[in-house]
Amino acid sequence: MKRVLLLLLTLLTLVGCSRKVQFTTVEIKDPVRHYYPILQGQELSVMVKIYNKGKVPLVVRDIQPSCGCIILESDHEMVVPPESSMMVTLRYDSRKNVGKVEHAIRFWGNISPNGMAEMRFDVNVVPDASYHHDYEEMYDKEKSDRLLKKFYEASETDSALGYYVDR
Repeated sequence: MKRVLLLLLTLLTLVGCSRKVQFTTVEIKDPVRHYYPILQGQELSVMVKIYNKGKVPLVVRDIQPSCGCIILESDHEMVVPPESSMMVTLRYDSRKNVGKVEHAIRFWGNISPNGMAEMRFDVNVVPDASYHHDYEEMYDKEKSDRLLKKFYEASETDSALGYYVDR
């Protein structure tokens, strides 16, 4: 009797594990972002909206930021039904960075074609007042004028989001 029960349990386990998860297509809203400058030590909230465009559920197995300074805030189910979306909230801590920093966040799951989707962002971390500028930083007027022009050209919707995207 024990052998029959063990055989039946083994068969049920093997049959239950034989189904594969199909791939689906996803879209990340604004996958390349440029955030406005922040002061060193400030935290930046990065909200990523992921749309499941496919006909099967999206199962996100893992979210990997490129730096330990990015922490996943939202702790919920990582399954997105077909033709629905999910909001993922991450927190970037700028205490250990100065200058322009670029980061990537990779989403792993049943995502077509290679199992991964990526979101990138950059931000300029401005040092505190005790930081002393060198000669090039103080007198590179052309570079500072280009940066100011880029920020002033951002549209009103970009400033409401806290970032701008390449057009």
